[in-house]
Order: sequence, then C-alpha cells, then structure tokens
Amino acid sequence: MPFTLTMPKLSPTMEEGTIVKWRKKEGEFAKAGDVLFEVATDKATVEHNALDEGWLRKILIKEGESTVVNQPIAIFTEKKDESIEGYQPEGVVTKPSKPEAAPVPAKEEAPAKEAASTPKAAGAMQQPAFVPESPLAKYSFLGPQGEVAGRIPTSPLAKKIAKERGIDLTTIKGSGPNGRIMSRDLDLAQPAAVVTFGRREAPAFMPGTYEEAPLSPMRKVIAQRLQESKTFVPHFYCTQEILADKMVSLRAELATAGLKVSFNDFIMRASALALREHPNVNSGFNSVNNSLIRFKTIDIAVAVSLETGLITPIVRHADYKNLGQLSQEVKLLAARAREGKLSREEYVGGSFTVSNLGMFGISEFVAIINPPQAAILAIGGIEDKPIVKDGQVVPGKTMKLTLSADHRVLDGADGAKFLKTLQKYLENPSLLLLS
Repeated sequence: MPFTLTMPKLSPTMEEGTIVKWRKKEGEFAKAGDVLFEVATDKATVEHNALDEGWLRKILIKEGESTVVNQPIAIFTEKKDESIEGYQPEGVVTKPSKPEAAPVPAKEEAPAKEAASTPKAAGAMQQPAFVPESPLAKYSFLGPQGEVAGRIPTSPLAKKIAKERGIDLTTIKGSGPNGRIMSRDLDLAQPAAVVTFGRREAPAFMPGTYEEAPLSPMRKVIAQRLQESKTFVPHFYCTQEILADKMVSLRAELATAGLKVSFNDFIMRASALALREHPNVNSGFNSVNNSLIRFKTIDIAVAVSLETGLITPIVRHADYKNLGQLSQEVKLLAARAREGKLSREEYVGGSFTVSNLGMFGISEFVAIINPPQAAILAIGGIEDKPIVKDGQVVPGKTMKLTLSADHRVLDGADGAKFLKTLQKYLENPSLLLLS
C-alpha cells in the first residue's frame, strides 16, 4: 500500500525546508531509523530518520528544492513492486493563486474611490514594494555617444604624432566627430609611462544589471523576524565606552599559564553577572498577551555568523558558569552551529543576546532585538586611544558597548544602570575570576 512522506517540522519556527541530500535512492528499502535525507531548516542542516519502513518509490522534491512543512516530498510503498499509478500523495496542497480582479470600466470610478478610502484594520501595515530598476538600455562606457569601448578613435596624423612623441592617447578626450582624437588634441595629453590613467575595457554588463537568488530557509526567517522586530518593537539605544587596558593585561597573563580566553568570554561573564544584578533587563515582551516576561534563568544567546545567515546558540544558566566554562561552551556551540549540528535545545529560547563584531575591527554598531527578548548587547573592537589618567593624557585602550532595548519593557535609566554595571566588571576584570 503506498504512503506519503511529508516535509517534517524540525524547529518551532520552521515553515519550509530545502532538501540538501537524499541518503536513499528511488527503489531502495528504508528501515525505521535509517537516515532518509538531509534538510536545511531555518536553524541548521539536520538529518531526518525514517519513522516507518518501506520502499522509496518516487522522490517528489529533488535535492536543492524547497517546500513547506507537511508538503509531500516522497512516495513509499510497503512492498517493492506495488503500483503507484494514480496514487495521490497526502499532505498540504498549495492554494491556487487568486484570479485577478476584472478591470473596472472608466465610467465606474466611484466604487474604486470608495474602496481606496476604506481605512485599513487597526495596526495593519503593508510592506512597500521595493524592486530594482531595469538595467540601462543605452549607455556609453567611455563618454560621448558613438565612442566604442576598448578602441580609441584617432586620426592617422594624430596616431603618427603620438607615436613619435610618446604620448598616451588614453588620457585624451577627442574633439573630433564621435570623440575622434585629432592632432590638435595632442597638446592636452600626458606622456606615455609605465603608470598611467589608462582606460579599462568596457564591463560585460550594462549598468543596473542584476540577478536574483532565492533566500535560504534560515535567511527567510531572519528577514521576517528582524523586519518585524524593527517595525513593531520600539528600540532605544545606550552606548558606553569602557577602558579595556586591564582586560587586555589579564587576558595576556592568563595566556602565560595556558588559559586561553577571548574578550567575548569576558563580556559573556560580565553580562551574566550584570543581568543577575539587573533582572529587569533579563526580560521580554509577549506581544500576544501584551504582557511582560520575567525570565527566571539567565540564558545568554551568542550571535554566530554562518554562510547562510545568522544563528544564536544559547549558554544556559550563564551566571552559574565561570570564565573557563563559558569559554569552552561558547567555542563548542559556535563550532556546532557552523557544522549545522545544533540540537533544538541549544538554540531555542534565551533571555538576552550578545553580538560581537569586534573581531572584524568594527568600532561600534547597534543590533536589532531578537523578540521576545527585551535587549541585545552590541560589542565593538578594542582600539588604541589617548585617555586621561591622573590628570595626564596617556595611551590607552577602549571598547564601546551599545545596548538595544525594548522601550515597552525598559526605560533609559534601566539601560544606563546595566551598562554601568558592565563597565564596573570589565574595567576590573579580576572580579570575573571569582566564582
């Protein structure tokens, strides 16, 4: 008897998946527990195991193709030679597109105006249509119309004189017909040399040429969630510059003893302790119930950049872990994220997020809140900067921290107090070594 395999829902936010690789081929037998295929979800690339045994008779979604959750992706049969002719796969059936409305005759303008004036539902917002312009149809790479890219139109006399004098014709704009260089133009030329302002060959594409690429499942969710966050969450920002000299020195001292930690590890530890002192920052907002969320555990998400997008694995009970434990766990989670092997409990939830671009040499930036969390901390790089110490201007090292906060949950004073506590710990990093 034929039966259908549908796209499984492998994460709470998964709406569609992309088949990366089929591990079984058509005609092969799959036992319960065998790996059937690898699928890229909005969070990671995971293997899916067969729940029932059967013969894989037809693959409906090929490698590289995407489909929504519960959409048929393959047909199985209980026996090897069962006919599947006429069998209709079970699962979600995509809805046909709505037929276009018939055009309204010109004389019937009143109903159209009435419809246009109908107010939208309260709170409803429609995304504007942002589309690229069409590539230019007419364009001359070198300038005047008729001038041919890669060839310099020159009169025979001008060519002869230019060769005798060692003149670089690419530095001249001709005054003759269609930009032709004439002998009278040679006085404006530069001498030929090894290094010149020579013209390049014309590019292969017209200005404005583009191609479109589909979003990965992960990138689709990122686009949707962050657009919603920036649209509906009232962000405010606080920035604090800290002195990082002691943190740099302590890190170097620990390295001499074989204890290698990153600046991000210091920040994770400081954030965990600061959240313990300011539990209101360790909060969120439930937009369905219009209520505050007070998290009872400090679970810090760490932004990890992948080729396909961004994921935030979570360090659970971060305030109960010392600097070394945090360092090891963050490294392990980041490696598993890049391999696409995070399990659900390693990325679902979180009460606060840390995003660090300091390793890329970025001095400061602001991050978008990841709902339902109420705050995210953006970390810039350490920079050499003159500072005032004991009334004297001396060389120093500084770092900028920027907190993005949800104004429905926190006020400016809350953010300021939290950053000041972070400053206390990071400017006195020996406190972070205490259990």
